[in-house]
Amino acid sequence: MATTSIEPQKPVTGLDKSGPAPVRTRKRGKPGRQLVFQIVLSVIAFAWMVPLLWALYTSLRPYSETAEKGYVSLPDTLTFQNYVTAWTQGNMGQYFLNSLIIAVPAVIIVLSLSSCAAFVLSRFSFKFNIPMLMFFTAANLLPQQVVITPLYRLYLELGLYNTYAGLVVINVAFQMGFCVFVLSNFMRALPKELTEAAQIDGAGVWRQYWQVVLPLTRPALAALATLEFAWIYNDFFWALVLVRDGDRMPVTSALNNLQGNFFVDNNLVAAGAIMIALPTVLIYILLQKHFVAGLTMGANK
Repeated sequence: MATTSIEPQKPVTGLDKSGPAPVRTRKRGKPGRQLVFQIVLSVIAFAWMVPLLWALYTSLRPYSETAEKGYVSLPDTLTFQNYVTAWTQGNMGQYFLNSLIIAVPAVIIVLSLSSCAAFVLSRFSFKFNIPMLMFFTAANLLPQQVVITPLYRLYLELGLYNTYAGLVVINVAFQMGFCVFVLSNFMRALPKELTEAAQIDGAGVWRQYWQVVLPLTRPALAALATLEFAWIYNDFFWALVLVRDGDRMPVTSALNNLQGNFFVDNNLVAAGAIMIALPTVLIYILLQKHFVAGLTMGANK
């Protein structure tokens, strides 16, 4: 009868190198600290929302009621009549169209030019690389009020005064520096092996920019598009300086039409302000996913 020998098992002294790596569990903070942190954030968010909620509450109340009972009181009726009056009296439709004519081309042009400049500054090394980047960012340090007089005379000579194109050009000029700074840092973080591999495959500079680098910067472009649209859309300073005719003013100037010389209906102004803020909120909701991704890109590996 054959006998089989059983080899004694070796004692396990450690993990086998060929085996799976141990799973590391992330330590969580204390529940008490998380609760305090969430409460603090909730209080800050509520404090930030109070002015908006108060403006919305005021816009839904008739002026006669607030004049009698005061703004800090319970409403008898809530109505949308202030919104109807603000739309018709303030000619909101024309002003909204003016803002879109100014903001949409300005955002497209500034992102297109900034991405091209950022691609050159981030992917190519030459003598004036850093000085050119400093030149673009220096525009953000220049106060707008400093160039009012020479810019006004220049616009008169070039025929850009009181035109939509003039407002588009000035917004592109002042917003381009910030966009170049953000996009150049974003593109510099991309692996250079991507463009080197594309160059080996025969791709030219334009193809490297359009088909390799630009698709990877989509989150940053979405975040900048949201910010730039909000800034250009809410701008009133340049329209006040460079536009003469009221029918070419942006929507931010429509609030002036809702105010009289001796009387101001704050309920009506609140309704107009809520209506003016809706497009920027809508743009943020549509681009929220890309906006957050663009802001948090690079925070984690």
